[in-house]
Amino acid sequence: MSTPLAPGEYRSHHPRLERALFVWAPLAFFLVFLVGPFYWMLITALKPDSELYDGSKSPLYVAAPTLDHFIYLFEKTDFVTWVANTMMVATLSTAIALIMGVPAGYALARLRFRGSEFVGTAIFVTYLVPTTLLFIPMVEVMASIGMDDTIWALVIVYPTFLVPFVTWLMSGYFRTIPSDLEDCARIDGLTRLGAMLRIALPLARPGILSAGIFSFTLSWNEFIYALTLVTASAERTIPVGVIVQLTRADFYFWGPLMAGALLGSVPVALVYSFFVDQYASGLTAGAVKG
Repeated sequence: MSTPLAPGEYRSHHPRLERALFVWAPLAFFLVFLVGPFYWMLITALKPDSELYDGSKSPLYVAAPTLDHFIYLFEKTDFVTWVANTMMVATLSTAIALIMGVPAGYALARLRFRGSEFVGTAIFVTYLVPTTLLFIPMVEVMASIGMDDTIWALVIVYPTFLVPFVTWLMSGYFRTIPSDLEDCARIDGLTRLGAMLRIALPLARPGILSAGIFSFTLSWNEFIYALTLVTASAERTIPVGVIVQLTRADFYFWGPLMAGALLGSVPVALVYSFFVDQYASGLTAGAVKG
């Protein structure tokens, strides 16, 4: 005998069909949507030119895989140098953004002073200003201080849009941590700085990790500033170097281009795969409470 249904309750007559339609089908769609670009880059990078430019061949698989495009990328371009430059710029920019943004976020969350809400809003609005409006003044500033055409210009410029976001995210995350914990620590003799270092920062690790991952990703993929501030091949980052050296007017070296794009996306994908849980929890907590 079947259990009677509660008011408003619905019992499906085809649970497997509904599960396939409303669970597995959407998951399959999003999986194809997310993995599709990586698959396309991989098969394009593995195709020989004879197959790549033959319209009669299927674009969805590789008949005769080859590593010629990867070899060309490493031997005929400065890809290894670009990787080192990108890693250094992203790491230093992220470190600067965290060193400046985390204490600023803590100050906005814990300290009460006149105009604190306006300062917090102004910091976030600064992050929203598009780079297309700022890259020309930034080029002039870097030229005036003799830092143009070097990767150090990128290390200086990138924190200008990373610090506001880190500050906004961390201010929201610190508000999710009960201030009573720090008050108890201060009663026991810790200073405000000591309470921040020993109590707030360890509890804010997921938020700090989220801010660091976001900053690293944004620095790794940034294109406009890297294109305008750096012109020497030995100083370029991956996004600019791959585009500049592997395109000739309206002709594209699709094999090496996709090989470079694929290899350039691997570090970011690995970072997200290892820290996706902490990243999601830190980002949502900061967004909801901020």
